[in-house]
Amino acid sequence: MVYRKKHRNILYTLVIILALIQLISFIVISAQISKLDIELDSEIRKTKEEIKNSEESLTSLIENYDSLYQENFNQITNVLTEQQQDFQQEIKLLKSAQADFSGIVEEAVKGVVAVSTNSSIGTGFIVHPEGYVVTNYHIIVGKEDEVKVITYRRRILPAQVIGTDVKRDLALLRIPGEYDWLSLADSDKLQVGKKVIAIGNPLGLSFTVTEGIISALNRVGPNGLPEYIQTDVSLNPGNSGGPLINTEGEVIGINNFKIGGAESLGFALESNAIRETINLIANQTIIP
Repeated sequence: MVYRKKHRNILYTLVIILALIQLISFIVISAQISKLDIELDSEIRKTKEEIKNSEESLTSLIENYDSLYQENFNQITNVLTEQQQDFQQEIKLLKSAQADFSGIVEEAVKGVVAVSTNSSIGTGFIVHPEGYVVTNYHIIVGKEDEVKVITYRRRILPAQVIGTDVKRDLALLRIPGEYDWLSLADSDKLQVGKKVIAIGNPLGLSFTVTEGIISALNRVGPNGLPEYIQTDVSLNPGNSGGPLINTEGEVIGINNFKIGGAESLGFALESNAIRETINLIANQTIIP
């Protein structure tokens, strides 16, 4: 009996020991599993963060590439546009060098007009797309209420006199509608010997073109101002108020007068003086 009781106690002891071992093992394994879970969560978060950073870096890289590509594309477009303009200008200059103003005249003549009253006829040119016309004051003096303009397309239009400058013999007119116009050059950059053309209505012969060179600069005119370009371009009555044009198709002066009884002595008021006076008359910048 005692022997059985002893064996029973031993058995209970073993059971308790096994239970404790299992409990300890469970605790240890649970702790390891928790540790692994924490490490796994950390790795997952780290991986997600790396993926997010990679996506942001990739997005930034793409945006930078797009920006660089667009910038390069714009630069290429600008260069091509400038090259095209330069090429077209070179063609004009080449034609001019070969004594061929046809390309320039074809465009410039569209901005030239005839200016008439009941007693006189002259020339003018459009300096703004909204129909602003520059001519000589002496063409319209005393006849401001009966000024008419004949465009290149043979339209006869009444002209409003915006203002005049007697000293520089300039008048600013305006006609209704929108038109081709002529830009003004910087007359400070002119050089003696350069080819020029005049477009006008000499003796009523509409839109006649004559050619010559710049003979001298800064000549003193009847008003005492050294603002006149001397040319050997043929000028006749009716040329007054017309544009003197360079090889780039820009107005360098307005044909004003010639020396009577002499050949090839014409004078034009320089473009910078025109620009200054016309903008003052208009009280705004219509000629940039």
